[in-house]
Amino acid sequence: MKELAFSLWIFFLTCVAAFLSSDLEKEGLFKDGTIADLLKDENRSEDVVGPDVKYCLQKSLDPEDVGCYLNPAQNDSLQECGFNATAKTILVIHGWTMSGMVEKWLQKLLSAIQEREKEANVIVVDWINLAHQVYPDAVNHTKTVGHDIAKFLEWLKDELNLPLQNVHMIGYSLGAHVAGYAGNYVNGTIGRITGLDPAGPMFEGVNSHSRLSPDDADFVDVLHTYTREALGISIGIQQPVGHIDIYPNGGDSQPGCGLSDILGTMAYGGFGEAVKCEHERSVHLFIDSLLNKDHQSFAYRCTDPSRFKKGICLSCRKNRCNNLGYNIKKMRNRRNSKMYLKTRADMPFGGYHYQMKMHVFSKADGADKDPTFFVKLYGAHNDTQDHSVDLPDKIGLNFTNSFLVFTEEDIGDLLKIKLSWEGAPKSLFSIWKKLKSVLYSGGTKENQVLEVRRIRVKCGETQKKFTFCAEDPTATKITPGNEITFVKCRDGWEVKPRKRLHY
Repeated sequence: MKELAFSLWIFFLTCVAAFLSSDLEKEGLFKDGTIADLLKDENRSEDVVGPDVKYCLQKSLDPEDVGCYLNPAQNDSLQECGFNATAKTILVIHGWTMSGMVEKWLQKLLSAIQEREKEANVIVVDWINLAHQVYPDAVNHTKTVGHDIAKFLEWLKDELNLPLQNVHMIGYSLGAHVAGYAGNYVNGTIGRITGLDPAGPMFEGVNSHSRLSPDDADFVDVLHTYTREALGISIGIQQPVGHIDIYPNGGDSQPGCGLSDILGTMAYGGFGEAVKCEHERSVHLFIDSLLNKDHQSFAYRCTDPSRFKKGICLSCRKNRCNNLGYNIKKMRNRRNSKMYLKTRADMPFGGYHYQMKMHVFSKADGADKDPTFFVKLYGAHNDTQDHSVDLPDKIGLNFTNSFLVFTEEDIGDLLKIKLSWEGAPKSLFSIWKKLKSVLYSGGTKENQVLEVRRIRVKCGETQKKFTFCAEDPTATKITPGNEITFVKCRDGWEVKPRKRLHY
């Protein structure tokens, strides 16, 4: 009964995490350390009678094709299945399952890999019988399955001289830690392990030998998409566990997986699919990287998500940016390097990141001003909608503000920027800002005037910098309900020094 309770808690937390607002969680209203403590209870048997792990080599793109099973006890199966020891070998490892059924994402991932790597040996590690257990038991089986995979790889190495550097293991959720155990146990070094939102419960904070870690392969890359904490734990592991750890959209909230999206899905009976949205997003981001070679998603190294939201991390110097997913560039010299990016809600997930810097001048009554600014970008191919200037803190007055703008479409060369100051509050956020201004300043100030003379822009995807100046040099002041238009006035950010006048 205790193990069943653990599994029910995990399922419950998955549901709760999909609904809890991040603001409530930041206040700690839903944290309970006792839950995490219970999940870390290791007072249970790790013995497994007759481990049931199968290795199915995919033969075609036909989803009806059951593939060919490789059996270490039968060397003839290598020839019968047509295993190619000179090609890449890619192992796909699923995670925990409550249904006992193969997840829908698996076939999509296999098809994408086969489409991209037509000569590769693509193998499904089927441990469904051991994964379809109460969660703590499934966790305990990960070590056994990892050991079995290590023996399987050593069999391939002994029989066919398989180079372990040509092996790439892709593990989802619990499967990521299974891959870590396999890389730890095998006699040699695996080429690459990709962890797709590795499971958090019973792995967060444990030592590196008891979870996926950079020591398990020559290169370990990880996608974190469901790290939002609820009731003291996170479905996906929060801590970095690879050489490169990428946190799309901060890793805690994925576009298209919000409350309204979930309610819409539930209306059609898809509750189970809805609550898995953010956890499985890691898989679909990886699939996207396989299918959309011409539109890659770039991630940028940053110390924390708040700095990334300011747009100040969009640098590619000294390996500070990298491709997301299958096309990631190996960087073995770093460990636990955190990288961030924003994505679209649907495939293709890649978009375009812009850092914008503007100095906001205020000559009087600045302390109570908290303007709600919007920017609209005009490009050679397309224009964007109005984007709110989103900063962790209020707009700084007599200060250079840096913020991130993300566009879902390629607008082409940026030609013009419109900066507008919201007049009458339209959104709940704007209404709250207005209310705070009234409460803390004793009333509103009429004739508020700010000044913005130029906006400096950097595009993360192209690394190009531009400076935009007011279209009308005499119209740089802005008031609520009005706007300023900026046009490109120079390449780069350098301001030409003024010539000194000698008298």
